[in-house]
Amino acid sequence: MFGFFENEQTKKVKSHLMNLATLAKADGHIDEREMNFIVAVGKKNGMRATEVRNIVANAGSVKMLIPDNDSERFDQIFDLVDMMLADGIVDDSEMDFCIGMAERLGFRKAIVGVLVRKISLGVKDGLPREQIKEETQNFLRFECNEQNNKHAE
Repeated sequence: MFGFFENEQTKKVKSHLMNLATLAKADGHIDEREMNFIVAVGKKNGMRATEVRNIVANAGSVKMLIPDNDSERFDQIFDLVDMMLADGIVDDSEMDFCIGMAERLGFRKAIVGVLVRKISLGVKDGLPREQIKEETQNFLRFECNEQNNKHAE
């Protein structure tokens, strides 16, 4: 009902929260740590916990919006991977979901598995988000240059 009045940023946040909820449900249930993670992401983006829980409860009612810049795309895939690791168990369906979402977010199919694993390892090693982001962007730039060089030959 209120969707008509929402600004683009609010729609992006809701879409991101829905993606996180879908990942959390990939193993059949939403663990308390996963829900707390989703609520924390919502709060970080200016939403109340009750709003976030309502969005999660109504999964499927929010249309996915693809971020229009690399920084937002990275932040979304980072949050997905971070949440995948939240319960300490990486289920194959969760990993597949993250890889699929990385593709849907616009990352090249050839590198999404490596991208998700790089983020996973950085999170597991306790590296700061910005360091993981920088290392991942360097990897993506290198891969992009390699791809361009192959096309130039």
